[in-house]
Amino acid sequence: MHPHVVIAGRPNVGKSTLFNRLVGARLALVADTPGVTRDRKEAECVLAGTKVMLVDTAGLEEAAPDTLPGRMRASTSLAVDQADLVLFVFDARAGLLPEDMHFAAWLRRTGRPVLVVANKAEGRGGAAATMEAYELGMGEPIGVSAEHNEGIYGLMSEIAERLPKPDMPADGEEANLPLHLAIVGRPNAGKSTLLNYLLGEQRMITGPEPGLTRDAVAVDFTGPDDKLYRLVDTAGLRKRAKVDEGLERMSTSSSIEALKRAEMAVLAVDALNGIQEQDLHIARLIEREGRGCVIALTKWDAVEDRPKAMKQALDRLSISLSQSKGITLVPLSAETGEGIAKLFPAIRATYEKWNMRVPTSALNRWFENALERFPPPMVEGRRLKLRYITQIKARPPTFALFGTRAEQVPETYQRYLVNSFREVFDMPGVPIRIYLRGTENPYADQK
Repeated sequence: MHPHVVIAGRPNVGKSTLFNRLVGARLALVADTPGVTRDRKEAECVLAGTKVMLVDTAGLEEAAPDTLPGRMRASTSLAVDQADLVLFVFDARAGLLPEDMHFAAWLRRTGRPVLVVANKAEGRGGAAATMEAYELGMGEPIGVSAEHNEGIYGLMSEIAERLPKPDMPADGEEANLPLHLAIVGRPNAGKSTLLNYLLGEQRMITGPEPGLTRDAVAVDFTGPDDKLYRLVDTAGLRKRAKVDEGLERMSTSSSIEALKRAEMAVLAVDALNGIQEQDLHIARLIEREGRGCVIALTKWDAVEDRPKAMKQALDRLSISLSQSKGITLVPLSAETGEGIAKLFPAIRATYEKWNMRVPTSALNRWFENALERFPPPMVEGRRLKLRYITQIKARPPTFALFGTRAEQVPETYQRYLVNSFREVFDMPGVPIRIYLRGTENPYADQK
C-alpha cells in the first residue's frame, strides 16, 4: 500500500483544488460554494518520485454527530487516523481564523504528522500570510496557490521528504490489477450504504436525505473472493429535466465519467419502488458504454412480497431492456448483509463473459447454423449474402460481419443474431457489438 496523504481543513480553503493540482487531473468537484466535498476521495499519484495515495476530505466543522456536517467530520477524522501525513490547509487571504486554530489543536492531539499549507498565497501578501501560520506550533508552513500552480513543486518535494520510504517489490512480482467497478443508480437507491457494508466502515456519508453523494469516490477493496477491486461510488443520476443546479450537473458528469472508466457496473435499484424508467435509462447508458452490468435490488429486507417483487422486476426487464437480455439480478440488503455473498460471484461471472474471446471454429459453426435457421431477409428485392463473421475484440465482445451489402442488414436481423449468440454461448446481460462491413460490387458503376 502506498503512504496516505490526507488533505484537511475548514470548508472552502481550496482543498479539492489542491487535490486536483497534485493529482494532475480534475478528479474532485470544485465550486465556490462551501461544502461541495462530502465524502473522502482518493487517487494514486506520484509526488517528486514518490507514489502516494492522496485523500481529499470534507471541510472540518463543529456539529452534532447526527447532522450531515457531523457525519462529514467523522469521515474526515477516520481518514486522519489512517494518514501517514496530513496536509492542514488554511486560506492565506483570510488569514488564520479561530476555526483554523481549533482544528489545528485537534490535529496535534491525534499525533499524526502534519504539514501546514497556506493556500491562496499568490501575490505580495502571500509570504506574510504564510508566516502567520508559525503560531500554530506545527513547524514551517508552505505557501502555495493551487489555482495558479505556484509553489506546488516545492510542496511535492516536502511531502516526499516527510514520508516513509516504500518497500521495493520483489523481482518479477506481478501487479495485482484491480477490477474497476462503478456503483450507479438513482438518488437514495442505497449505493453508499452498499459500499460502506462492503468496506466494513462508514466510508461514505449516508442518511435519509437523497443526493448526499456528490462526487465519484474510488476505494480499493479486496473482495470475499480475494480479488482486488476498485469500487467507485457515484452521485445519483436523475432525469435530465430535473437536473437544474450547476453543482448537480457537475455531479452527474462525474458519475458518467466514472462509468466510462469502469469495467463493470452495479446498478443499484430500490426494491421497494421497483424498476423505474430512470433505472432503465441508466441500464441503457451502461449498455451503450459497453460495460458489463449486474443489477442489485437493494433494501430487500424491507420487501414484504418477495416473489411478486422479483417477478415484476424480471418482467419489466424482459420487456424494456431487450438489448441486455438475461442481465443478472441480485436481491440484497446492505443493512443486514442478506444476499451480499451472491453479489461478487455474479460480478465475476459477468466479467468473465465480458472478457470472452470465442474460438474461430465455434464462431463459424454458430454463424452457419444461425444463417441456415433464419436466412437473411430480402432488401430491395434481393437477398443479402452474408459471408463470414470474426471477433475483433473483447471487453465487450465485438464482431465484424462481412458480406455483399452487409451494411443494409435490418436492425431486426441484427437483434436475431445477437440473441442467438447470447443463447449459444451463454452470455446473458453482456453488451455485444456487431459492425457491418459490405463488400464492393465491381460491376456497380458499369452501365
